[in-house]
Amino acid sequence: MIPVKICGITNLTDALFVVEQGASAIGFIFYEKSPRAITIQKAKSISEYIPDSIYRVGVFVNQSKFFIDQAVLDVPLTAVQLHGDESPEFCCQFDLPVFKAVRIQDRTSLSVLDDFNVDGFLLDTFSDSQYGGTGKPFDWSILKDTPSSIPIILSGGLNPDNIMVAVREVSPIAVDVNSGVESSPGQKDHAKITDLFNQLKNTETTGFHFG
Repeated sequence: MIPVKICGITNLTDALFVVEQGASAIGFIFYEKSPRAITIQKAKSISEYIPDSIYRVGVFVNQSKFFIDQAVLDVPLTAVQLHGDESPEFCCQFDLPVFKAVRIQDRTSLSVLDDFNVDGFLLDTFSDSQYGGTGKPFDWSILKDTPSSIPIILSGGLNPDNIMVAVREVSPIAVDVNSGVESSPGQKDHAKITDLFNQLKNTETTGFHFG
């Protein structure tokens, strides 16, 4: 199955359920303005009950290296996802895998990919008012001519109804799902999660790891 990260985990019940269904990674959002924000201490307490084989990705938005390093150490995290306006230089400061989120508005949004030396790009939907979590997909045809050597993690409005179309059209190395499997921000809908993994169960693995 294609690697799947379920992001915006805020409680142990949801974390255990998505792992049971087949998630290869869970995402903790440490951005305090997000409706899915979590503290380092809460993420640590959830992580203690999660198998070591499951990757733990921390999502940060324009936060200091000191804060990120503290989260990496305390939780502990296996990868860092930078979802703000971080520079290429900032992204190169870490000793574990780094994924840079790029908010896609049109084809020109892809021009920044060559500027970064990271382990993968999480492509999300552009919004003037928020850093991700819009619940809306972008125009996937924008990615049609993107070189296959660029590691794309597809995000933005993915849900059980469109996930297979997204995988077929984009051929990402992994998918990142958040609001599309929620009953409310930060609360996962277990029926939607089950449906999502039923849709994906026959897809091929890409060999990618979130850590």
